[in-house]
Amino acid sequence: MSLLIFSRLRTLPRLAPLLTNSPCALSTSAVRKDIDSAAKYVGAGAATVGVAGSGAGIGNVFGSLVIGYARNPSLKQQLFQYAILGFALSEAMGLFCLTMGFLILFAF
Repeated sequence: MSLLIFSRLRTLPRLAPLLTNSPCALSTSAVRKDIDSAAKYVGAGAATVGVAGSGAGIGNVFGSLVIGYARNPSLKQQLFQYAILGFALSEAMGLFCLTMGFLILFAF
């Protein structure tokens, strides 16, 4: 029995360096995970800024529609078609930005 205890005591100094290095490795990986998580949130936020630009573009399109209609009411149908086209293109860019934000958050 005592031989077994002495043989275990001889192996403890070999394990001591492993035990002292492991908390450093764990804290480094935790910090790296935090940095990766923060970068993911910053990237998703930057990608969704385009949605605000889309809203400004849509407001500009319909503001121009009202001004154009006030200047020449006979072009109402043609101006409305152009406004709907501008709305669709602007909204599509906003949806692409929102999609990229969701991809950054949940796919990567």
